[in-house]
Amino acid sequence: MPCFYFDLVVDEEFSDQGSMILEDVATASDKADQLASELYIVKPGLRSRGCAIRVTDSEGNEVYHTPIDPLPTIGMR
Repeated sequence: MPCFYFDLVVDEEFSDQGSMILEDVATASDKADQLASELYIVKPGLRSRGCAIRVTDSEGNEVYHTPIDPLPTIGMR
């Protein structure tokens, strides 16, 4: 199973948030979305600043990127 690395992206700086050995990119993206949701709640200072979670593989290639701020839901009332 591959290892994925998670970074907090603030402006142009990357802050290591740890790594996990996971099944695949889909599982890593789910973990990144969960981390982004948790940071949105516990770190309100990151809101509305364009912060994100970046996921890279063991070779340093970005495989997923998700914003801290929730994406707007289209078509929902």
